[in-house]
Amino acid sequence: MLSQYQKKLVAEGVVTQEEAHALEKQYETQCLEAFERRAQFIEPFKGDLEYHWKGFKRYYRLDGAAKVASTGLPVSQLKAFGEVMTTLPEGFNLHSAVQRFVTERQKMLNEGLIDWATAEALAFASLLNEGIHVRLSGQDVERGTFTQRHHVVHDQRNFNTYNMLSGFGKPGQYSLSNSHLSEYGVLGYELGYSMVSPHSLVAWEAHFGDFVNTAQCVIDQFISAGEQKWGSQNGLVLLLPHGYEGQGPEHSSGRLERFLQLCDDDEDHYPEMSHLARTQIQQGNWQVANCTTPANYFHILRRQVHRPFRKPLVIMTPKSLLRLAAAKSPLSAIDANTGFQRFIPETNPIVFDTTKDTVNPNVKRLVLCTGKVYYDLVAMREKADITDVAIARIEQISPFPFDLVHRHADNFPNAEIVWSQEEPKNQGAWSYVKPRITTALKKSANHSGKSPSYTGRKTSASTATGNKNNHKEEQYSLIKDALGIYNKHE
Repeated sequence: MLSQYQKKLVAEGVVTQEEAHALEKQYETQCLEAFERRAQFIEPFKGDLEYHWKGFKRYYRLDGAAKVASTGLPVSQLKAFGEVMTTLPEGFNLHSAVQRFVTERQKMLNEGLIDWATAEALAFASLLNEGIHVRLSGQDVERGTFTQRHHVVHDQRNFNTYNMLSGFGKPGQYSLSNSHLSEYGVLGYELGYSMVSPHSLVAWEAHFGDFVNTAQCVIDQFISAGEQKWGSQNGLVLLLPHGYEGQGPEHSSGRLERFLQLCDDDEDHYPEMSHLARTQIQQGNWQVANCTTPANYFHILRRQVHRPFRKPLVIMTPKSLLRLAAAKSPLSAIDANTGFQRFIPETNPIVFDTTKDTVNPNVKRLVLCTGKVYYDLVAMREKADITDVAIARIEQISPFPFDLVHRHADNFPNAEIVWSQEEPKNQGAWSYVKPRITTALKKSANHSGKSPSYTGRKTSASTATGNKNNHKEEQYSLIKDALGIYNKHE
């Protein structure tokens, strides 16, 4: 095309052949010089953006390790927050179902426990109390898709509304917005908001995890790659309800595999993992997590803004775990001097006593997993009275906790390493974690050279079956396979 255009201009007498060649050469030289100068380009933020980002570690792959900030708070302060966020204006007429919700939350806090929604509310309240702006948008976020949040409640007699977190921060500091079903536009707006508001917690929640599908262009082109392409950091949080409860292919999977495929870490490289020198998140393009405890959700939200740099955060949030009694956390898990756990080891003292520096040679299988499936595994293990299978959770899938995986594996020198997931084999975390578990085990004293085996659903074009009975059969089978139950324990 360039050659044809040159011939046309020469034929029309616009330029001579020599002038055309000179212009082409000049352009190539300019491009080459600009390419050579790229290494010295360390000012990606100009004008108004530069003002907002002052003081942040912001240059891609250039800074040293950032200090790990404390995200826990004194229990007394947490209980005080809980008292404020469960107190309504005098004379406010709540719907009876919402009143039961508020009463149950008060009771739970008095007992020193938190569920998922309470952990979120406490995280938001604590940030607002610290003067940090919190912004949450998405379909039905005021109430919560699964009627678990109720941050905005309605008076049943006069149609007034009340923000349950209005007692924290300044008026308008908590921005809560039910958005319409235009994920591409809404997520793009929240991305821009987070880019000019690095001192805020900005989160977008999908109604169900798969609703993010129609915003994939924003994710691929801007959120996951923006820093590497343009030096533009952002701390946007994506909350994607994910988990297999038999609700069919459109309401099961948040497409965890897509986000992991976009991670830029090297599966064959075991990075520096010491506490003071670890720069995994700083050097990566974003974070992908699938927390199993309300405490970890609390910490990961606070951690997002209590660091001197910003990275996008993708969280696979639960549905059934919102009300599962076993999925509650004690308030002590978010007390002062506590923090986010990248990896949660086996906690059953019968299988492994974490208070003692010993190994358990009797454990024949170590099951690694992430998310909701953990609770199904534990329930079946208890029902079948199994004591020779350990179960551990990878909470932060990317960047991968190489150090904690191989160290915990060494606690079970005779164990087979197994990965368990609810998603089909060609989906979920399996393709991402398999090579990284293998790399982690290279550092192991007892499992070097080994790779994990897979247990879960077979490969599938669909994310899930649409038949409830088929779902139950699949779920029962994959849990049995993960625990090595072949009728001998039943």
